[in-house]
Amino acid sequence: MNSLTKRKPAKSMLCKRYRQAAAASLFAAGIALSVHVHAEQHGEGLRQVTVDQDGTVHIPALVVPPSVYMSEQAKKAYADLRLHWPRDVQFSNDIAQTRKAMDDHWLRRYLERAKAVYAVAVEEKIIAGVRTDVVTPQGGVGAANEDRVLINLHGGGFFLGAGTLQKIEAIPIAATAKIKVISIDFRQAPEYRFPAASEDVAAVYKELLKQYASQNIGIYGTSTGGTLAAMVLPWFEKERLPRPGAVGIFSAPDGPSVSGGDLLYLATPLNALWGSRAVAPSPYKQAYASAYFAEADLKDPLVSPLLFRGVLAKFPPTLIITGTRDRFASGLIHGYRQLLNAGAEAQLEVWEGMWHGSNLDVDLPESKQMYEVAAKFFTAHLGKH
Repeated sequence: MNSLTKRKPAKSMLCKRYRQAAAASLFAAGIALSVHVHAEQHGEGLRQVTVDQDGTVHIPALVVPPSVYMSEQAKKAYADLRLHWPRDVQFSNDIAQTRKAMDDHWLRRYLERAKAVYAVAVEEKIIAGVRTDVVTPQGGVGAANEDRVLINLHGGGFFLGAGTLQKIEAIPIAATAKIKVISIDFRQAPEYRFPAASEDVAAVYKELLKQYASQNIGIYGTSTGGTLAAMVLPWFEKERLPRPGAVGIFSAPDGPSVSGGDLLYLATPLNALWGSRAVAPSPYKQAYASAYFAEADLKDPLVSPLLFRGVLAKFPPTLIITGTRDRFASGLIHGYRQLLNAGAEAQLEVWEGMWHGSNLDVDLPESKQMYEVAAKFFTAHLGKH
């Protein structure tokens, strides 16, 4: 037979090809059906997305389930906060009442858990006229940290957190890093205005410089405490104080007038802290949060240092921690990029599904990871510059 003569395919081969074609068709149909069902269940509203000429996107209601990357403990904690956030917390113009309500119905339980999980000693001490809590791990600090110390600046919107957040944020870091942490009870609004908090931190820092080398002192804070941690760096320079060895900015606004970006809009409805409310009630915003900066220039580098490249270039190694459900995450991600652009050393850690201040819950696996990351960061950088 001529080699060019065509042969008919064997019947068995034809059947095999038909089966393959049929399987491929069924597989494609299955994918299409799966996508259709997923759209029907979760994303049908996305078909109605519209875009303005300036690029503003209008997104209709959509379903956002818990992230598949969250631990089971985090999913439960998140749901509990959203569904059962303390209803007894009433924001009012009575600052003492508001602080007590926040402590009694929310923060104190986190403090008790921190004390139960981590063995530390807490001593109240006045340093340079400022009240502080000195937190030391049980058994003392590690040998590598005998000449090192951390300063904690608590969150609370520049109006609450003294005594509660002040210890909650210090206890797990002190125990995990095996280092002494001094948490400062700085002056807040509405009784005081900027730069009262910066002055208090500088006073304590100056006193600690008598015992510790500047490169052996680290500073960190959560939420507005993280904002303050950034603010005090140019303040130290103004006061001719040497820069510290490292700084940590955790789950924090990047400044009182700066925070924005995609996640300010996308993560705010997912925020866990205010329960079913997307944002804090107006008395909080008007009476407290804005009061501290009422007489300040929000474009002052001493207030919003992340706006100024020259200021950022002088930052010590900086650790930034945030989560994808933190409404301030975009600002911190942008701040991280600005630090790198300014030539500073920075490390960004983002936790999927974590919300603003999630590190206050010491029972979450993600929180424990954050403490470990912070401990390793300060261990690696203190004493190096």
